[in-house]
Amino acid sequence: MKRALLSFLAVLLVAPSVPAAAAFDPHEGHDHAAVPAERLGTVHFAISCAPGVQADFDRAVALLHSFQYEDAERGFLALAASDPQCAMASWGVAMCNYHPIWGPTTQADFERGRAAVEAAQARGGATDRERAYIAAIVAYYQRPDTLDFPARRAAYEGAMLRLHERFPDDMEGTIFTALAILGNAPAGDRTYARQKQAAALLNAVLPVAPDHPGVAHYLIHSLDYPPLAELALPAARAYSKIAPSSPHAQHMPSHIFTRLGLWDESIRSNLASDEAARRLMARTHPGATHFDGLHAMDYLAYAYLQLGQEDRAREVVERVASVTNVDQETFSAAYAFAAVPARFALERHDWASASRLEAAPAWFPWARFPWAEALTQFGRGVGAARTGDLAGARRAMARLDTLYEAVHGAHAGYDWAPQVDVQRRALAAWIARAERRDEDAVARLRAAADLEDATDKHPVTPGALLPAREQLGDLLLELGRKREAAEAYEVVLRSSPGRRNSLRGLGRARS
Repeated sequence: MKRALLSFLAVLLVAPSVPAAAAFDPHEGHDHAAVPAERLGTVHFAISCAPGVQADFDRAVALLHSFQYEDAERGFLALAASDPQCAMASWGVAMCNYHPIWGPTTQADFERGRAAVEAAQARGGATDRERAYIAAIVAYYQRPDTLDFPARRAAYEGAMLRLHERFPDDMEGTIFTALAILGNAPAGDRTYARQKQAAALLNAVLPVAPDHPGVAHYLIHSLDYPPLAELALPAARAYSKIAPSSPHAQHMPSHIFTRLGLWDESIRSNLASDEAARRLMARTHPGATHFDGLHAMDYLAYAYLQLGQEDRAREVVERVASVTNVDQETFSAAYAFAAVPARFALERHDWASASRLEAAPAWFPWARFPWAEALTQFGRGVGAARTGDLAGARRAMARLDTLYEAVHGAHAGYDWAPQVDVQRRALAAWIARAERRDEDAVARLRAAADLEDATDKHPVTPGALLPAREQLGDLLLELGRKREAAEAYEVVLRSSPGRRNSLRGLGRARS
């Protein structure tokens, strides 16, 4: 991994200072001073369709690599309309409806993707390579009645590995294979073997593709873990420059900045993402808020709170509360809606405000995201317990138990059950504390912290609303057990450097 870092640094030194644009300018003939020219990075995915569609295909693939699935699908559909015999256009539509590291495909997306797969098969790829790409995505959409999401995702990875073996010099095949491997990386594997395997593939093509959005993007995902995050810093600082028109490309670097406690860089990253999201929505969904913009708001609020900039964090809370429409009701939107207000109350230890948290906005389909509602109930319960409202805390606990049952054993890609269980255990600890059962409270919080430490966070979140071990430190400090409290805060800071509450708690514990 050290050699991978040096490789990335060396390539960036010779990369173009102004990233090349994808071979498409949607603003041709318009006022370029008013609307920046689109820049998505450099992608060339050779296809055998009509020569006039190659540039549009490259642009759609560039969007796909930055997870702008809706825009990419729109591009592939337009291409299919202009060249009805282009099987790879239908391949692209199918790819846009499978999100390897997001979780299971919705039923609507699955049906749309499956129809596109059937169209691709009917048209047939013109080359062995194109047929291999079509066969790979067919593997994902096959047998929906008998294969669950993990099995279909594994089938796709296997097909991509075979494609890579057959066409080892095909750069796009290598990059998409790395993403397929990441999609199957098991949670809780602290060797990060699959992530390192993906990073090795990406670093192999990096010297010839320093401006490729997928390479930088997937390297960040490969290394978005505390022991590896520093290795991703060059990729993080490169990706936003490679694809400045992509909201996700502007936001994604903040995953690494957050891991390393680089709050100012995280703020700049997410402000840029917000601006790119607004421009995108003005063009494609006037009046709506982009789900990636909401995702950036959560990371932005988190960074502001770590710097103690509460007024700016409050502005983010107000922005999120004012949203009346989102372009897509995604899991990242659900997380941001729940986390931003809960984070603002809990990080500031404003227990009274936390006790009044509600699942909002009311129009959002919370039933589809029980793990997101759990954030609200956890905040509500802790706030109630910390203000002596035991009845309110128990109501929140009962709801958390119900939500845990809803996510326990669900095949949702990432297993949210341990995260909800951490929240249940922590809330039970604060209820015990309110009931003056202090040793029981300490034991419960210690168990919650051990479980959380053994569970990798989902990349949708910059961090827990309140890390369980930090809560343990707070409780031990209240009980006058300063040495143990200091040990708890030190553990938190090893994986979350720069966390304001743990730094302040450590200072008090050492005084």
